[in-house]
Amino acid sequence: MAALLALCSAATYGIGDFCGGLAARRIAASSVVLWSHLLGLLLMLVSTIFVSGHATSGDLVIGALGGLCGAAGVGLLYKGLSVGQMSVIAPITALLTAAVPLVSGYVEGERPGGAAALGMALALLAIVLVSAEGDGSLRPSDLRGVTYALGAGFGFGVFFVALSHTGEDSGMWPLVAARGASVTALGVVALLGFIPRRPPAPGSRALTAAAGALDAQANVLYLLAVREGLVSVVSVLAALYPVSTVILARLVLHERFHRVQLTGMALALPATILMAS
Repeated sequence: MAALLALCSAATYGIGDFCGGLAARRIAASSVVLWSHLLGLLLMLVSTIFVSGHATSGDLVIGALGGLCGAAGVGLLYKGLSVGQMSVIAPITALLTAAVPLVSGYVEGERPGGAAALGMALALLAIVLVSAEGDGSLRPSDLRGVTYALGAGFGFGVFFVALSHTGEDSGMWPLVAARGASVTALGVVALLGFIPRRPPAPGSRALTAAAGALDAQANVLYLLAVREGLVSVVSVLAALYPVSTVILARLVLHERFHRVQLTGMALALPATILMAS
């Protein structure tokens, strides 16, 4: 069940990032994050109706701190997607997103079985290949975009680790705290005039709303997954989200696939099977 939830989370993250990246090409990335997170907060509050729980103050603090890191990650990712090629920026982000929880899980004593460990190695390789050019080399054509991607990946990784340290009986409240913290921080910054506070223009509203709704849903799926399995395994599965981003970039933006990228996508299937075994 943990593997299935993590894969659903990955697919949802990828589609949401695609929508957010497109929106960030039309309006400021910070504005996309602010309004998408506001919608996400409302959806998180609704989720508490269906998933009961009793969070401690520690759960809420951890969720809030993770939410601030996650919000920074989303902002950096959207900015990276707006200045660089989606099929490069998203996978670089995902690699670091997987690496941070992987190292954290190992330090805390997690030792996946042989099959799962092999699957994790294949998944990390798949992420690298999906982000590669035809000759197998990475394409950091825009240094700014790659820098944003690395910062985003670190923020997401810390967010994943933070959620794994919340109590299993805390329900969705850690996510509410995470979104509440990010919306509060972004709101203060907007009131101070550092980022736009006007609602998105009509041409970007649907994309911004889709990004917020999908990101909220993906977070719920990830939280449920990490409560069922090891954070090191679940985070690597969730980090496969660039596959859906790259596919959408190909279908909608007509970005080209290369053989190495196709190989990476093909490796994602056996990697998933091994990690789920």
